[in-house]
Amino acid sequence: MEEKGKQIRLTAGEIAQLWIQYLNDSSSMCVLSYFLEKAEDVEIKPIIKFALELSQSHIQKITAILTEEKNVVPCGFSIKEDVDLSAPRLYSDTFVLNFINQMSKIGLISYAGSVAASVRNDIKSYYMECLTETMQLFKISTELLLSKGLFIRSPSLPNLEKVEFVKKQWFMLDVFGEKRPLTAAEVDALFANLQRNALGVATLTGFSQVAQNKDVKQFFLKGLEIGNKHIKLFRGKLEESKLPAPMAWDSEITNSTAYTFSDKLMMFYTSGLVTLSVGYYGTAVSQSPRGDISAMYNRLSLEVQLFAEDGANIMIKNGWLEQPPMASDRDELIRKKNQ
Repeated sequence: MEEKGKQIRLTAGEIAQLWIQYLNDSSSMCVLSYFLEKAEDVEIKPIIKFALELSQSHIQKITAILTEEKNVVPCGFSIKEDVDLSAPRLYSDTFVLNFINQMSKIGLISYAGSVAASVRNDIKSYYMECLTETMQLFKISTELLLSKGLFIRSPSLPNLEKVEFVKKQWFMLDVFGEKRPLTAAEVDALFANLQRNALGVATLTGFSQVAQNKDVKQFFLKGLEIGNKHIKLFRGKLEESKLPAPMAWDSEITNSTAYTFSDKLMMFYTSGLVTLSVGYYGTAVSQSPRGDISAMYNRLSLEVQLFAEDGANIMIKNGWLEQPPMASDRDELIRKKNQ
């Protein structure tokens, strides 16, 4: 790309964002194509179609950018190899709508980060366009969830009647087991992380039913165990303050055990969700001054990171983990030169 007569190369940040987005969108194309094929709700179907069209458009644009810059295009995923569109229904339309709504929330955070990481005007403009599109997807999916009575709101708190200042360390530490009420930020983080885990458990339930590889199935079952434990802990913290918790999504999974998605695709999706959990838990720590809450998130984050390592090992063993762009290994280049 020419700017003022000079060739401006992509930065490491720009390359990294384009590379991971290509993988995300190519995997989304497979999953959304299957969801669209199985959709029956006439209101939900157009939203799935819109989400699919966004992923298809992104793939075309990223391919063009990388090709022009003489960068290899990732292998990613394909409908031919990674999904069976004729497989029986695995998830309900209600689950799919919630899944798309959650993915759009993740997309908003991701694309905002991509805009901030972009230097070149064309790359920045592209991600601003992605951000606008994803805002629209989030808007229409949220509106449909609300109209169907399916949107799960976080708990409401009493109105703030006066400004107060913290007077005791009790605000941050539980002295002799005494705990203060949760702050609004702590409530929101607990509720959101519980909701994400509930949707993740439902996703892994479906994945575990259709997984072909024994190691992959066991990995998903371990993920279900971890997810359910985290849900129980988050629910317990909310119930301590007499606050409601969101429902589970287990009933939105069918009994199908037929091949639907490739193990490679399901492992990629799961690894992505696990990585996001680490980020969300880290954010929750920064928003949770209460000692027991922050300690809980730190403990759970470590558990998730160890689980992520197990997933990476399975992907490496099966040749499924595509290596991201890396800096040159100068020592290796020198050794080759001297041979």
